[in-house]
Amino acid sequence: MSIHYRVILTGVGSVGRGFAEIVARRQAWIEQHQGVRILLVGAATRSWCCYNPGGLDVAAVLQASERRDYSGLPDRQPWSPAELIANAEADVLAEASPTDFATAEPATGYMRAALGRGMHVVTANKGPVALHGPALRQEAAARGLSFGYEGTVMAGTPSLRLGWSALAGCELREVRGIVNGTTNYILTQMEGGLPYAEALAEAQRLGYAETDPTGDVEGYDAAGKAAILATMLMGGSVLPDQVWRTGITGITPADIAAAAQAGERWKLIARVARAADGSLSASVEPMRVPMSHPLAHVSGATNALTYTTDLLGDVTLIGPGAGGTATGFALLSDILAIPR
Repeated sequence: MSIHYRVILTGVGSVGRGFAEIVARRQAWIEQHQGVRILLVGAATRSWCCYNPGGLDVAAVLQASERRDYSGLPDRQPWSPAELIANAEADVLAEASPTDFATAEPATGYMRAALGRGMHVVTANKGPVALHGPALRQEAAARGLSFGYEGTVMAGTPSLRLGWSALAGCELREVRGIVNGTTNYILTQMEGGLPYAEALAEAQRLGYAETDPTGDVEGYDAAGKAAILATMLMGGSVLPDQVWRTGITGITPADIAAAAQAGERWKLIARVARAADGSLSASVEPMRVPMSHPLAHVSGATNALTYTTDLLGDVTLIGPGAGGTATGFALLSDILAIPR
């Protein structure tokens, strides 16, 4: 017999749409192979909301979101996301609203409200996990609920789950790698001969970089992910503003050429390391990586992490670290991981 989860979604941008598309397209396959039926019953942004306890017309939601025209959307409700959480009969909140590393709101409030109503929470929102992750995890556990956040570091590539599950029994001494696809794409293009400004413009044209790229190119996004790795994977207590950080804007074509001549490549590396006394340090900085290391061969917008362990040595995980489908899959994987 299948387990049924009624899901409400806050945030219907790239990630929210990616999740909805996966559920709509693969619902029968998921039920057949995983024994779980996922029914999307509500969705909300700050400008619109729809809810139907029998299930939304997901195709209509996706079409309206793509066109940004919600006038004919069925099951419209005059609710904010917070009101959807307060009124909906649901089992899971999938939280995919925009990230805010300064306050982690309103997403943290959404999550706490959902937990208070007995819902499991899955999220791809980095802000609440970086700033309040341990507290949210504890609040969920105290209520016998799940709090899933796999998508906050490498999208659907299971960077957190690998560390706490598949590598359970190993001591994690260090985690380091490429966790921002925008900067990795820019550095890859610079290796091909483009100056920084042209490489950034190309990344913006392709949608890898925002109009204001500061969060990526100055390392703020990677610092938030380093804080999540330090706190949620390695058991420390590190906030994003406690991560030593420098970005890639100072790297010149001459720097790229010098690294190539030495058999190395520049990468923006997020690193969390455990000292002999058990303390953790976290940093984000451009580093020259030897061509003998797997991280040197990760190009374009791909992400990768190397886990240094006591029993296995180095284990490197490579995969997509962004994108609607990849990150939407992370929400699905967290739902499927809810204990049954």
